[in-house]
Amino acid sequence: MSEENKMNDIERTARRWLEERGVTIQDIAELVYYLQSKYHPELKMEECIHNVDRVLTKREIQNAVLTGIQLDKLAEQGLLEEPLLSTIKVDEGLYGVDEILAFSIVNVYGSIGFTNYGYIDKKKPGILKRLNDKSSGECHTFLDDIVGAIAAAASSRLAHRAANTN
Repeated sequence: MSEENKMNDIERTARRWLEERGVTIQDIAELVYYLQSKYHPELKMEECIHNVDRVLTKREIQNAVLTGIQLDKLAEQGLLEEPLLSTIKVDEGLYGVDEILAFSIVNVYGSIGFTNYGYIDKKKPGILKRLNDKSSGECHTFLDDIVGAIAAAASSRLAHRAANTN
């Protein structure tokens, strides 16, 4: 059975929605590489992609992706009530619910995920820089944190696997 056939509808939808919002598996894998390459000099992009793919098979992650993207889309369309609409559209610093959703993702692979997430959320490399650009008119209040969290979780997964082979 092919990987595509094994995927459930929720996983397929989560992956499709990421793509529709301009985020590829490669984009997330590049963040994993950014986080892990200094610790694993022989790291290949294929390993990063594999770990992102594995993270995306988890139902908790799929649910977070769907929830966050849906809230971003509703905010873009003006379909949330005030004051929540303005709070999400401007990604207000004290809001924090977007980070809480991200924590549900990083928590799946242990405490190292929190440090990976905090670091990448502060630096905003790669796709995270574009997702944080408010001038595009798009709302990615949840998506930027979700993408960073998926990368952090994949990095944690990779680090745990590497530690077990040494």
